[in-house]
Amino acid sequence: MILILDSGSTKTHCVAISGDKRSDYIFQGINPFYQTETEIESLLKEGLTDILKEYVKDIYYYGAGCSFPEKKAVIRNAFGSIFCEADVIVENDLLASARALFGNGSGIACILGTGSNSCLYENGAITQNVPPLGFILGDEGSGAALGKKLVADCLKNQLPKTVADKFLDRFSITPKEIMDKVYKQQFPNRFLASLSIFFYENLDVPELYKIVENSFCEFAERNICQYDCKGKTVSFSGSVAYYFEEILKRVCSKYELTFGTVVREPIEGLVAFHTAKK
Repeated sequence: MILILDSGSTKTHCVAISGDKRSDYIFQGINPFYQTETEIESLLKEGLTDILKEYVKDIYYYGAGCSFPEKKAVIRNAFGSIFCEADVIVENDLLASARALFGNGSGIACILGTGSNSCLYENGAITQNVPPLGFILGDEGSGAALGKKLVADCLKNQLPKTVADKFLDRFSITPKEIMDKVYKQQFPNRFLASLSIFFYENLDVPELYKIVENSFCEFAERNICQYDCKGKTVSFSGSVAYYFEEILKRVCSKYELTFGTVVREPIEGLVAFHTAKK
């Protein structure tokens, strides 16, 4: 059996393949920047209960927060304590996106989900990456960045009162509760990203549409345009890219970028990539 996992800060999708049989498991997201090895091990045991006693030969894990060796080691150790005989390969979610979008080819691969990221991908390898910096310093165009802007504009009276009231009512939340979730509770990026659906539900509000468009323009200017884009296709993965694809297309056109494809999740591309090698 082999396991192929794509994990963001919000959700983990695991595909277990044994011969011609495929099983899918979806459970809570994993990020070694926010969770300990013990916590991750517990999540894996809970999410993969049905296959804990199976013989697993290879594990291919792609996840948020796995750009540094010490963070990769946290994931590798968590798996190793459960599947002792497995060969565990840990890569970051950006390589997952690039492989799912371009295989062993070339292009500019972008993630727009809870967080955001991008890279220049050439002949099956990442050759350049503008650091995403997280939702406080970066992550332009992401769900967390959109949620952050939405909350700030609502609470600083930068949106029409009817829109702000509708937002607070939609999530049954008060300004005090928002502050608590952002500054005192775990995973503020998840919380902020969960609010971004409000944009999709209310894109007919000009002020909200403009926030999404401006956020994507920021992503293009501060990330994509740092690469040599001439002759290259720009493709996207992630829920934000999926739901706001039409706005993305218009932004790419504005910056004279060649728009490629959008996939909501990279897991199918990863399954194709790894099973093709067998």
